[in-house]
Amino acid sequence: MPSPVPSDAARSLVAGAYDTHVHIAPDVMDRRIDDLSLAARCAEVGLAGFVIKSHYVTTAERAAVVRKAVPGVDVLGAITLNGSMGGMNPAAVEIAGRLGARIVWMPTVDSRNQRSTTASDLPGSKPAMWGALQADLHAQGIVPDVVEVVAADGVVLEQVRQVLRVIARHDMVLATGHLAGPEILAVVREARALGVRRVVVTHPEFTSQRLTVDQQRELAAEGALLERCFTTPYTGKVGWADLFDNIRAVGIEHSVLSSDLGQPFNPPVEDGLALFADRLLEAGFSEDDVRTMAVDNSRLIGL
Repeated sequence: MPSPVPSDAARSLVAGAYDTHVHIAPDVMDRRIDDLSLAARCAEVGLAGFVIKSHYVTTAERAAVVRKAVPGVDVLGAITLNGSMGGMNPAAVEIAGRLGARIVWMPTVDSRNQRSTTASDLPGSKPAMWGALQADLHAQGIVPDVVEVVAADGVVLEQVRQVLRVIARHDMVLATGHLAGPEILAVVREARALGVRRVVVTHPEFTSQRLTVDQQRELAAEGALLERCFTTPYTGKVGWADLFDNIRAVGIEHSVLSSDLGQPFNPPVEDGLALFADRLLEAGFSEDDVRTMAVDNSRLIGL
């Protein structure tokens, strides 16, 4: 089935935005586009830049190469604290920070929440691509330890505190990965106390998160941005109406749009934010609403 095409109006509305969550090649699974090609496409459609997300490798070095190869597009790197990066590893975060990484994601595939979740996707939704890779690793007996973030009493672990101090020192962005609601709140509060200036709550509508409106409001009150990913409703993991209700309930100013695209079966990555804008406009959000979430708030992260 052909991918939807965004309107010219939506394309114009998201011009200057960063897509702060994309999955692109080179990676350890099939991707729709590589980083050099995406940078060129972003230049064509007017996006300011993007953050390369990988569940398994740091992307800061690669981002530096792409910035050099495609001037004018601000391609940014990141690190995700799963087992392949040594888990909650302050040394890895320090090196990533020195290399210019922009976002530090808390564990995703190796978080206790993701490993133990019993939540199921909605009927007909598309499964996450990393599920097959995780299953293959586990079949080979390669099972990294669960990456813990809190003790049994809910207190944030000292190793996490060390990571948060590094994030604060390099003024990187903390993203909450696939943690559970109570873990997210504990880590976000600790991050604020330790001087972390920018916090993003990763796709709160995703299957293993499904944060309530009250939880989202509490996190917004702590100064966090709630990340609304295009793929979460597009692949059927949440209803569009439910996503829109959450945005309205928590507040436009507390939401940031990203695509989470790059899967071969999904639309082109560079179309994601504009396609999201079309959906929001159809649902009654104003142009100013969309621009705040897509452009203004993404630049708080990208810059």
